[in-house]
This record gives sequence, structure tokens and C-alpha cells, in this order.
Amino acid sequence: MSESLFDQGSGASPLAVRMRPRTLAEFVGQSRAVAPGSPLHRLLQPGDETSKSSVIIWGPPGTGKTTLAQLIARAGSAKFMELSAINAGVKDVRDIISTAQENKSLYGVSTVLFVDEVHRFNKTQQDALLPGVENGWVTLVAATTENPSFSVISPLLSRSLMVTLSELSETDIRALIDRATIDPRGLNGSVVVSEEAMAMLTRLAGGDARRALTVLEAASEVTLSEQRMEVTVDDVSAASDHNVVRYDRSGDQHYDVISAFIKSIRGSDVDAALHYLARMLEAGEDPRFIARRLLISASEDIGLADNEALTLAVAAAQTVALIGMPEARITLAHVTVALALAPKSNSAYLAIDAAIADVRAGDIGVVPPHLRDSHYARAGDLGHGVGYLYPHDISEGVAAQQYLPAALIDAEYFKPTVRGNESLINPLWAKIRELLGRK
Repeated sequence: MSESLFDQGSGASPLAVRMRPRTLAEFVGQSRAVAPGSPLHRLLQPGDETSKSSVIIWGPPGTGKTTLAQLIARAGSAKFMELSAINAGVKDVRDIISTAQENKSLYGVSTVLFVDEVHRFNKTQQDALLPGVENGWVTLVAATTENPSFSVISPLLSRSLMVTLSELSETDIRALIDRATIDPRGLNGSVVVSEEAMAMLTRLAGGDARRALTVLEAASEVTLSEQRMEVTVDDVSAASDHNVVRYDRSGDQHYDVISAFIKSIRGSDVDAALHYLARMLEAGEDPRFIARRLLISASEDIGLADNEALTLAVAAAQTVALIGMPEARITLAHVTVALALAPKSNSAYLAIDAAIADVRAGDIGVVPPHLRDSHYARAGDLGHGVGYLYPHDISEGVAAQQYLPAALIDAEYFKPTVRGNESLINPLWAKIRELLGRK
């Protein structure tokens, strides 16, 4: 076992460590996870230790997992023990479980065991935790940045409650920065943060409290070294090794850059698309927003020219949601390059808009009788389904009969291009139209 994860140390400790909340009242964000009656809230309250359930806390870095474990350590009468999955082995796990069993049977003392980075434990190490959890010798509090459904064994999952933490909001990050600048444990009023610098800090943080406080501390050192008091956006840029990115996530830059990004993909300029992707990521844009726009592009701009583009974009959106930043940048770049290089077609996009335009204009007509539902009594008496030709009974698999309403008999919405896979659709669609008796 290593040095305690919770040693806050002296003023020489990093700002993020010094500012770690000491009480639940100081904890910022995650209101749903720590709401009264929740598993975490019960662990954070003094009371009957035997009634407390084991929990697995899943969330991105800097969202409060370790802080909550520290607060649990200070609550109640249970003995608190900890392991870091980075350097603990099976023997360490078994030693703690054995000690917890002894404390329970001989002294009636419960044990809360905190395991950080539990996803790094292999199956054997996780199996070693099971007897302690199953027999109630320990209340397990495990933290992970990876989806427990994939990284934690099923028996351990079934014996624990899963608590999901989300990225902190910009309001939460601002509150943390404000507190850190004035708190005696923090910067003790030695600096103030300009509004521009605050906006950049919140963007760079990406919902990660630790990152926000780390960059704030480095920026304040730049400010104080120049015998100034106001932390500027240039100080943040110098401290974080990030150039100042002028980007307002709710203003013109947000819409202009995403527009340029999509238009660069549409124009097949890979380098330009990657440039705008980098600008958005460096400015702290939500990677899930970018993934959603790639989903739209895959159908709007590529469509039938490469049907795999949408599948790839869907997989990317799921991956980004699972792994988050900074690794999500790789997935987003992968799909950006693939979509930019893909052949382009907007035939499906134009087709549905043309069909919608006719419907909105009132060009609807009635459904031909032979196409109407015939699965009810006396439908045949009304002519519903009468004369319908079943395509599977025809050798070509295409039944020549009227499908469009009479008012739209000559309508032609789908006009395939000759690009990519769609070049194969052109002769196919021409043959089908011929079999249907349509010119």
C-alpha cells in the first residue's frame, strides 16, 4: 500500500490538494449523486455502518470521486482503509479483507475500503474483494474512470450500487476557482481572475476540477512573478501551454467554427477539417456535440455514396460518450478524416426534402386501394388490398403496380449521383423504374 491518497499536506501541496473539500457542504456539483437518500449520502452520514451498501463511483477525472471517498473516511465510526489499484496486488487485497474480518468478528468494528482506479485490477484481484463484500466485512467504495460494465467483474457489480458522476458544469468550475482565490488554504486573496481569464479557465478545465485548479495555480504564479495581481488570459495561456483560443461556446465562434468544420468535411479538405476540430477541442468544446454533428454529416453529405460512413459515425459517438477527453480526440480525428475522404452524395437529403415540400404544398392524394390495410373483417368488400401483387411471388422481385397516389404519379424524388457506391445504384434504380413501368 502506498502513502495515503488523502494526505492534504501543507501549503507546499498543490492547490488542488489543499482545496479538497473537508465537508459535504464544501463539495461542489454532483447534486443528484449526493442527494438525501442516495447511497453516497448514506455513506457520508454517521449511523449504522452495517446498513451501508458498497458503491462503485464512475466518472471522468476531476469530478469528485476521491474527494467523496475522503469525506466517507471522515464520516461514521467505521475503520477506513484504502488501496490504489495502480500498485496493490492480490496479497494486499487479501490482507485488508482478513484484517476487516478480524475487526468485525472480534471487535464489532466495520470497515470502509476505498479502492482507487478499480478498473486496473485484473479478475483475480477483483475476485479477492468478493468475500469481504459478500460477507459484509467491508463496505467497498470503488472509484473508476471507465465504464464498470466493461471493467468490473459481474459478481462485484451485482453486490454494489453504481453511482455515476458527470463532468462539472462551468458554474461549478467558476465556484471552485472563486473559492480557491480567496480561501486561506488556497491563494488567500493574492490574485483576482479577470473575466476573460475565468472563461478560458472554465473551457480548459473541461469539467475537471483538478485541471482547473492546477492551471489556476500555474497562472497565478506567472501573475505574481510579474508583481501583478490580476490573472489575465495571457497568464492562463502561458501557464497551460495553450494559445489563447477566442471561442465562445454559446456565441458566434461556436457556430462559425462548427460551420467551417462541416463545410471542410463536405469539401473533402482533410487538413482544414482537422484544423477546425483542433480549435474546438482546444477551446473546450463538448466532444459529444462534435460527434453529433459528424452523425449529421455522415447522412447529409455522404449518404448512399458510402453507407459505412454513418455506421462509423455512430460508433464514434458511442466511443466518445464512453471514454471522454482527452482520448476522444483520437476517435473524432479518425472519423473526421474518414468522412472528409469519403465520396459525397446528398441524394437522400434532397429526396426527403423534395417529398416533404410536396406534402406541405398539399400534393398528397389518397393511398391506392390495393396498398391499403386488408387485415380486418370486410376490408375486401371495400376493395382494400384487392389486386395487390406480392413482389416475392415475382421472379424479378419487383411488382409493377401503382404505389404513389394518383396525384403524384409522375413524382421523382430520388436522383442518385455517380459518386462512390452510388454509381452502382444508378443502373439498379433505372432497371427498377423500368420494371415498375415508370420512365
